Amino acid sequence: MSLLERVQKPADLKSLTRDQLRELCADIRARLIDVCSRTGGHIGAGLGVVELTTALHYAFNAPVDQIVWDVGHQAYPHKALTERNAGLETLRQENGLSGFLKRTESPYDAFGAGHAATAISAAYGMAVARDLKHEHFHVVAVLGDGALTSGMAYEGLNNAGATDRDVVVVLNDNEMSIAPNVGAMSKYLTSVQRNPLYNRVRSAIGAAVDHAPGRLSGVGTLVRKWEESVKSFFTPGVLFEELGFRYFGPIDGHDIDALLDTLLAVRDLKGPRLVHVITQKGKGFPAGEHGEKWHALPPGHDPATGKQLAASTSNATYTAVFGAGLAELGTERADLVAITAAMPSGTGTGAFAKAHPTRFFDVGIAEGHAVTFAAGLATRGIRPVCAIYSTFLQRAYDSVIHDVSIQRLPVVFAMDRAGLVGEDGPTHMGLYDIAYMLAIPGMTVTAPKDATEMLGLLRAGVEHTAGPFCLRYPRDSAPDLAPAISTIPAVPYGTWEVLRRGSDVAVLAVGTMVLPAVAAAASLAADGLNITVVNCRYLKPYDELTLAALVADHKHLLVVEEGTVVNGFGAFMSHVVGAMDSGTRVAVHGVPDRFIEQASRGRQLAQVGLDAAGIAERVRALQHETEAIAG
Repeated sequence: MSLLERVQKPADLKSLTRDQLRELCADIRARLIDVCSRTGGHIGAGLGVVELTTALHYAFNAPVDQIVWDVGHQAYPHKALTERNAGLETLRQENGLSGFLKRTESPYDAFGAGHAATAISAAYGMAVARDLKHEHFHVVAVLGDGALTSGMAYEGLNNAGATDRDVVVVLNDNEMSIAPNVGAMSKYLTSVQRNPLYNRVRSAIGAAVDHAPGRLSGVGTLVRKWEESVKSFFTPGVLFEELGFRYFGPIDGHDIDALLDTLLAVRDLKGPRLVHVITQKGKGFPAGEHGEKWHALPPGHDPATGKQLAASTSNATYTAVFGAGLAELGTERADLVAITAAMPSGTGTGAFAKAHPTRFFDVGIAEGHAVTFAAGLATRGIRPVCAIYSTFLQRAYDSVIHDVSIQRLPVVFAMDRAGLVGEDGPTHMGLYDIAYMLAIPGMTVTAPKDATEMLGLLRAGVEHTAGPFCLRYPRDSAPDLAPAISTIPAVPYGTWEVLRRGSDVAVLAVGTMVLPAVAAAASLAADGLNITVVNCRYLKPYDELTLAALVADHKHLLVVEEGTVVNGFGAFMSHVVGAMDSGTRVAVHGVPDRFIEQASRGRQLAQVGLDAAGIAERVRALQHETEAIAG
């Protein structure tokens, strides 16, 4: 039995020697590599915090003490040490363990987290609640995997540091988010470990004090104080001290002795404290120590090399097609720039960065800044394409409205991972962008049925000058092989496409639902139902002429969308058609008003009836209702 198998809960760590703790860390690392080779998952960040997680759970008393993580994929080692090691085999699987932090999954998950930079704010809230209720426990926020590029982290630091609240912040500094960190803060944080003068001075001072005669111990104290002053000059500590935090570090995040000594000492202090820990993302997995490529792995790879065991036979993903098309558009247009928020590979914009490095901008985990930065570019005649996951763009919603839309600036928003995203679960579902973008005056909202149409809409967006333009596309392989964007014209503005004409029910299909709706119509034809299928590629503005003709010819319209039914396109069409006073009924078929749990994307679509069989069943139900009313 491995040492990890004997450690069922954090309290079991207290009886281990430090040599045993090192052995345990090796067991955890091996376990994560083995599990993720089969389940897939965000392996890099977790491997980087194995020693840190072990030391935190040794020094503190969870779940009484509240350990709050952000960027929840750091938490795989935390799950292994908190009564979930046996369940790691189900990681990111349907009805299995979440790939992120989840309060309903374990009392050790103090705060749910899927996005970055939430830990300090949440931990500060817990510390305030503790003090208001006169309770006694420690609160630790673990900020990491590039989260210090996010503005929310500074808001939390500024607020918490201005008080005397007892709260500990651990900065996991691995120089990475998904891509290498960017910006002045990243350079500031890493400067200390690369500054030879500081390291020489520190070593010399340490040697002098260690060899000082006993009668000169007072001198040693003065020298240590002088060392702290020198350290403040050279290290990020001065910044955090000015923000109100007592600073400790930087510390080798893979040295269990240094971590334990520091955390045990810091634990018994009071007030805001910050421990700066240097870690290596992907530590212990040779293929994973090379950064962005191994941030996350799909299921079915070799645990030693990270290579896929079976080559994919699928078409290119929407993301890859978008990235190649955007790079080609950049060659056509010298005024085109690409912006992403720490996601060059995730959004496909890495292809643009390679082709046009001076016109590519990765702003870090700072979605609001990305949007307002794009707005500033647009005021001076530059055409920005802002590529951000649908779920992450939610974080910048005010910037989209206030800085872009009110000023009617021509910014293109490419919303990757729109719709159901599979194993990443509720925190990453892109189910709300239709609703939140439709609500913005002047926003053009589009959804392509395939990769070729996505490129045609991208071209249309870049050519559109009358305001912001967004397009949404899924985390999936494209159903077609898209040609080069140079051969694809812009999709005519505000138009729909009637793919099949019938007389019983008209299906208004959005984006990814178009092809399943066509398949559903084919199966319904065998039952004698003649269905119209419309590709509603422009959601706003909608095709008024086509809609009027559909209303005139059909008693039922069924809107099918891979997004929330609350305030989505179906709700929009219900309002529009209702105002026509036509007697035509609009039904809506989309994602129900609940959070969708992790499973494969295909399984999720089937669960909510957004596959061909589910659409056909919904149409049959509508037809039966019509016949019942008529009878």
